[in-house]
Amino acid sequence: MLKQYFPSLKDDQLDRFAHLAALYREWNEKINVISRKDIDNLEVHHILHSLSIARIFSFKPGTRIMDAGTGGGLPGLPLSIFFPEVEFTLVDSIEKKIRVVDQIRLELGLTNVKPVRMRFEEMMGEFDFITGRAVTQIPDLFRMLKNKISAHSVHSFPNGMIYLKGGDFRAELSGLIQAYKIYPLSDYFSEDFFQTKKLVHLY
Repeated sequence: MLKQYFPSLKDDQLDRFAHLAALYREWNEKINVISRKDIDNLEVHHILHSLSIARIFSFKPGTRIMDAGTGGGLPGLPLSIFFPEVEFTLVDSIEKKIRVVDQIRLELGLTNVKPVRMRFEEMMGEFDFITGRAVTQIPDLFRMLKNKISAHSVHSFPNGMIYLKGGDFRAELSGLIQAYKIYPLSDYFSEDFFQTKKLVHLY
């Protein structure tokens, strides 16, 4: 399935994605990293959903990305496999989840991943992009994090926040004063799961 949507993936990346799925299932037996009722849909609902960002954006080597409220490492870990030359900082305040992220990082040999146990709004430094996945209300998250987005952009698309969310949230965005673009994921994937899922790029 991954090869269908991402034909350029190398064998070692495909091996890592398979290993990632196995590790998630193993850890989920001990800690509720992913909803137990949804673990059977891991590949589509979580790994492929995370990689929807890579269907729309391509990041240059050295790009700095913070995954805010990463939980068990989504979308950060799948993206770090896809973009091995991009620097990912995965931030969450829940220690047991960050511990799982760190163990998976070590197991997969992901040298471009830095797990941090902290409230993401307290993170220091600047990033080119900030990712999130149904963490909170989009305007609230952007207000908390916009000062951490670097003003220096090296891509053809502006630096900003890249957020994955489902349903109709147009009313939620109505109070935003900055620019944004919505990408319906059903334009990029054929699985039913993606019919209501969208990616929002705020900048």
